[in-house]
Amino acid sequence: MPSLTNLADEARIALDTVADRATGLWSPSLRLGVTGLSRAGKTVFISALVHNLVHGGRLPLFEAQASGRIAKAYLEHQPDDAVPRFQYEDHIADLVDRRVWPESTRAISELRLTVDYESASAWGRMFSRGRLSIDIVDYPGEWLLDLPLLGKSFETFSREAVEMAKSEPRRDISKDWRDLAASIDPDADADEVLARRLFESFATYLKACKEDGLALSTLPPGRFLMPGDLEGSPALTFAPLARLAEGRPRPGSMQAMMARRYEAYKTHVIKPFFREHVARLDRQIVLIDAMQAINAGAAAVNDLERALTEILSCFRPGRTSLLTNLVARRIDRILIAATKADHIHHESHDRLQAIVRRLAERAIARADFSGAAVDVVAMAAVRATREGTVSRSRETLPVIIGTPLAGETIGEDTFDGEAETAVFPGDLPESPAALFRKDTAPAAVPAIRFVRFRPPRLERTAEGVTLSLPHIRLDRALQFLLGEQLA
Repeated sequence: MPSLTNLADEARIALDTVADRATGLWSPSLRLGVTGLSRAGKTVFISALVHNLVHGGRLPLFEAQASGRIAKAYLEHQPDDAVPRFQYEDHIADLVDRRVWPESTRAISELRLTVDYESASAWGRMFSRGRLSIDIVDYPGEWLLDLPLLGKSFETFSREAVEMAKSEPRRDISKDWRDLAASIDPDADADEVLARRLFESFATYLKACKEDGLALSTLPPGRFLMPGDLEGSPALTFAPLARLAEGRPRPGSMQAMMARRYEAYKTHVIKPFFREHVARLDRQIVLIDAMQAINAGAAAVNDLERALTEILSCFRPGRTSLLTNLVARRIDRILIAATKADHIHHESHDRLQAIVRRLAERAIARADFSGAAVDVVAMAAVRATREGTVSRSRETLPVIIGTPLAGETIGEDTFDGEAETAVFPGDLPESPAALFRKDTAPAAVPAIRFVRFRPPRLERTAEGVTLSLPHIRLDRALQFLLGEQLA
């Protein structure tokens, strides 16, 4: 992959790192990046992480909590005043009080969680109680998919976009955009109205790729799907061209205007995002909704693999020495988490983890080579179901039990959002390889019965105290990401 930075970028990153490290001498901190493609559960993960630490949740695999060494966890003002705050309180009110899922991540946000803890070693306890501030940075995975564009010209970007749009299963849904793009003379005078039509048609095609039936993941430019505060700006009003002029485009032409805006997008949108946020991370979790891709078929699974590989290739993994750590940050731990494990029975969790490892094996190999620790886990940051069994004839089936969202259907039944039901979700295939082969017969990969459930009603103790949000393997994720920092 081409370099994402030049010497000037590296100098600015080094200065930012020195400033961060100087502050950290008196107040140790760790920057945890949380990303994933839309609907993977980033907002829910952060909310559940904070809620369980602040309220002393049940985290048996998170050693610092399980051993009673965490004295207190609490929210503080974040250090970056120019970054929107992650609205934790609003999201918890959605989950706990209204039992609705909070809105998805649409832009970058940040939250600082500080943990006071006692060292696990007698030597550490001789000095003072430990304190670690965790700066949680929440950002859309779609924005990471833009980073490879830094090494591509507008012409390369256009050729690759057109080629991908012609492939299955994109061919039909991209037809309107491809027809419009093919009708544009790249040497004609620049036309603002035509440029906006082309952009809107291209963005409509990208959005259609994300629908449940296709569930495609590789959809740059990412800001076309999640523009944030740049919506309507010229830097976002461009699109690939199907026809390209030979040699340098004529000044004032459609191709020259599109190329200029594409370069502006790289300069004013992609580079600052990488320099100010991605390059400053210490740890990273990448959340993916693998089951939606599995249900959509081999094309969606292979597209998710491509997207995940591109996302992980954008990080700076590896270990740093005490000296280099002062001027260069490296992500030394990366966790790839398949979310919504509560939508399948625990008997399939190992299979889900095997599928995710197969999805990420090329990117994991790259990160391992760089010295970073990488792991995969099947988890549910908030567990919306519980498990049970039902008898049918002479057969006993494992089921999950929960409250489907209003409007969800199973067969001819439509749910009102209040009634509980038991669902047999099906089994994931024993071999992950079957999911990636386009020639695999549909019957060979049984569909997972995917029903969206409401957040759970929280349990209360005999004294009336509300317990923390239930989860599946959130504690394992915390131990991998934070465990040794609280030792």
